[in-house]
Amino acid sequence: MRCPFCGHPDTQVKDSRPAEDGNAIRRRRQCPSCAARFTTFERVQLRELTVMKKSGRRVPFDREKLNRSIALAMQKRNIEPDRIDQMISGIVRRLESTGETDVTSDRVGELVMEGLKNLDAVAYVRYASVYKDFHKVEDFREFITDEHLANIRKSAKDGEE
Repeated sequence: MRCPFCGHPDTQVKDSRPAEDGNAIRRRRQCPSCAARFTTFERVQLRELTVMKKSGRRVPFDREKLNRSIALAMQKRNIEPDRIDQMISGIVRRLESTGETDVTSDRVGELVMEGLKNLDAVAYVRYASVYKDFHKVEDFREFITDEHLANIRKSAKDGEE
């Protein structure tokens, strides 16, 4: 692994441990050249995924980009980082397990919305405001009202069974 600080081509692993409920390996590394320490994560990748954007462009799936967009929605929310990592890993596993190598940006957005809805209501609405392109306060009001009504209907239906 190349050192991200000085570019030295070989670094030493100082510590390895499981992460993300055993779905990844966290490695602490040190550069023999500049002595810098950094962390890497090793994960199983089932497929090379390509995201098809609404514009028609195709870009490689980037887990870090997904992580950054979710981190923005989760900003200043009191949610354990492990729960967020588990959600992201779940989204990636679901995308990889479809058997398809091409996924739409809409599908990625739907999975993120589903994950955030179960994790944190405020982050869910924040993400929705960008994903659904809210322009006015009324857009938020409609979204929250629609979601609230859908939850009431679901609760009522669950109660009947």
